[in-house]
Amino acid sequence: MNGSAGEAIVRMERLNKFYGSFHVLRDIDLSVTRGEVVVVIGASGSGKSTLIRCVNGLEEYHSGTLEVDGFAMPSAEEREFGEVRGLRDIRRRVGMVFQQFNLFPHLSVLRNITLGPMRVRGKSRAEAERQAMRLLERVGLRDQAQKYPGALSGGQQQRVAIARSLAMEPHLMLFDEPTSALDPELVGEVLDVMRALADEGMTMMIVTHEMGFARQVADRVIYIDQGRIAETGSPGQFFDNPTSERARAFLARVLAH
Repeated sequence: MNGSAGEAIVRMERLNKFYGSFHVLRDIDLSVTRGEVVVVIGASGSGKSTLIRCVNGLEEYHSGTLEVDGFAMPSAEEREFGEVRGLRDIRRRVGMVFQQFNLFPHLSVLRNITLGPMRVRGKSRAEAERQAMRLLERVGLRDQAQKYPGALSGGQQQRVAIARSLAMEPHLMLFDEPTSALDPELVGEVLDVMRALADEGMTMMIVTHEMGFARQVADRVIYIDQGRIAETGSPGQFFDNPTSERARAFLARVLAH
């Protein structure tokens, strides 16, 4: 865990997001420091996934400001008028791992990982393949390089998805419930890879329902309730002494399962 009072890689101020008339995110103020691991938790529908999807531009925000790695994320209105320069710059610096693995089923594991670096970063096939093999070694899947995603378990596919994101050399990694689609016995192998990334100093924002993992790896826990940041603090503070009644009720509910 490497968070410090250093430079912010993500900065949100009074960020608001709507789906039609539904106010999903309400006046979000949040900074994430380089090297920090921030875990975002909350009930289903609270806005936590929408929050991190705004960080790489998969969701548009409607008011406030959002800056990622020194670039201003264009708002919904700015995108409507074609101002997307910041969006492209941000996406080159931010990796995202989803609930579903989103691998190309018709491409080998190796090709899934090399495609982005070759097309977006201009790497040669040989260079991209060397990097891919290093990353597969890192996630414990070097021997699966020539297989197709359908031949892998869900946990293996998610580890490939992490390797694919890392191949783009991101400054920030976003994880949206990365273990929720996995059988329980496969969850640990994905969390182990994420723990290693945290230990190596990768800046991460993680939406998860794995409370033990959150307590272990987070520098800071953000609890979102009905679109607002209702509580924030260290894992010890949040899990052992939550200040709000809704946070206490949420923890009692999730920890009972």
